[in-house]
Amino acid sequence: MRVLLLYPVFPKSFWSFEKALELANRKALIPPLGIITVAAILPQEWEFRLVDRNVEPLTEADWEWAELVILSAMIVQKDDFLTQIREAKRRGKQVAVGGPYATALPHEATAAGADFLILDEGEITLPQFVEAIQRGDKQGTFRATEKPDVTITPVPRFDLLKFSAYDNMSVQFSRGCPFQCEFCDIIVLYGRKPRTKAPEQILAELDALYKLGWRGGIFMVDDNFIGNKRNVKLMLKELKVWQKEHRYPFGFFTEASVDLADDAELMDLMLDCNFGSVFLGIETPDEDSLSLTKKFQNTRSPLTEAVERINRAGLRVLAGFIIGFDGEKAGAGDRIVRFVEQTAIPAALFSMLQALPDTALWHRLKKEGRLRDDNVAGNQTSLLNFVPTRPVEEIAREYLTAFSTLYDAEQYLDRTYRHFIHMGAPHCQSPFRMPQLGELKALCLLSWRQGVVRKTRWKFWRYLFSLLKNNPGVWNRYLSTCAYAEHFIEFRQIVEQQIESQLQVFLAEEERQKQKQKQEQAIAS
Repeated sequence: MRVLLLYPVFPKSFWSFEKALELANRKALIPPLGIITVAAILPQEWEFRLVDRNVEPLTEADWEWAELVILSAMIVQKDDFLTQIREAKRRGKQVAVGGPYATALPHEATAAGADFLILDEGEITLPQFVEAIQRGDKQGTFRATEKPDVTITPVPRFDLLKFSAYDNMSVQFSRGCPFQCEFCDIIVLYGRKPRTKAPEQILAELDALYKLGWRGGIFMVDDNFIGNKRNVKLMLKELKVWQKEHRYPFGFFTEASVDLADDAELMDLMLDCNFGSVFLGIETPDEDSLSLTKKFQNTRSPLTEAVERINRAGLRVLAGFIIGFDGEKAGAGDRIVRFVEQTAIPAALFSMLQALPDTALWHRLKKEGRLRDDNVAGNQTSLLNFVPTRPVEEIAREYLTAFSTLYDAEQYLDRTYRHFIHMGAPHCQSPFRMPQLGELKALCLLSWRQGVVRKTRWKFWRYLFSLLKNNPGVWNRYLSTCAYAEHFIEFRQIVEQQIESQLQVFLAEEERQKQKQKQEQAIAS
């Protein structure tokens, strides 16, 4: 069986980092871990060819070679996902789909022509699919009634990847999260009981990457890396030894809940393993909104203090923020900006709230008759897909103003400097190696754009020299964070254009509905 593994295009988003990746001559931030894990679960006598459309074109030769096409996608990739299903069917190929998008909205994949729906988690449903193929079935839907034991998950097929196209590799330690945030689809997809791999599994995956020649960053893709603190500490203790023995070939970053700040031992272990960054889901500094959306873990201690403790320990903080919660008071955008400035978080992912399929928020809003649009985009360029408790235009205007302010070149650079000047020193250091030509080119381009061309040029150099003098262990992370500005400054223009366009359509439709109601009332009277 010749299997073409297709990974659809990501639209421009907060996480796409096109301009920053161009500096390093990379095509994408991370590879599609899910689909290469699928390849590892399927029969190994099958032949596999991976085409990640974010890093390379899909050719007619790829289509002709394939006997079966398998796609996986997140909701944000839906447009290209559906397009590629139709293209495959137009060529007479059998198509199987899975992943978060297909699991959440399977009818959309079916409508596009998918033959097989491999939903939920593949450790259970992929063997069902293989049995169906071996029986000669031409279509089918495969679902799981339980969550799989991830200690049976094989090492992903990293050998299918084109390493030179990616800025980082990715591995997964756990699935699931113990919290109950109303808007989150992770607990819907993976449950509230975090399931972890065994330490030896993670080390086997790192061994595979190491033997294939990877050196550099690795994203631990867990949605809450510290959901099971006991198990993560056991794993980190073994990873610490592995990293030291291999002379720290990898630097890690991940996502975690803010209660990481309350566990000094855990932060020390992460730093001992060469973790450099952590993404926190802060969402909003408004405690009433946090309570209403059931993100209680963010109300137990002051968020500003939590961010400061994590930063001073030695971890760079990235964070997510949302506007549009029920009961939110006017000025939420300004309050988020003030919080970001106060905590000096350089990269703040900011979006309007989206009700994602099957979440508690989705079901509540549907029951209340407030879902405005089933067409969920899941991007920072989308209006709310439900009727909020304050005017949509008010929320959108606050969002645009705040987004533009957060990614003003000067304010971003100021926050970046303040973040790193107070950061704790790294616990470990990779051995010196001569920089590669691509790295030198990236440094020259960054220095030219931000140190010569842009109006922030004097601050750029002053801050860099200050860090070299006062906190020299973090200068390279400072520069990489400066590089993100290349993406954010351009992306804020995209956000403004697309939100403004959607808002005008929304307001025109709202006015049309008002006029229609007036006419109906006039007729009735």
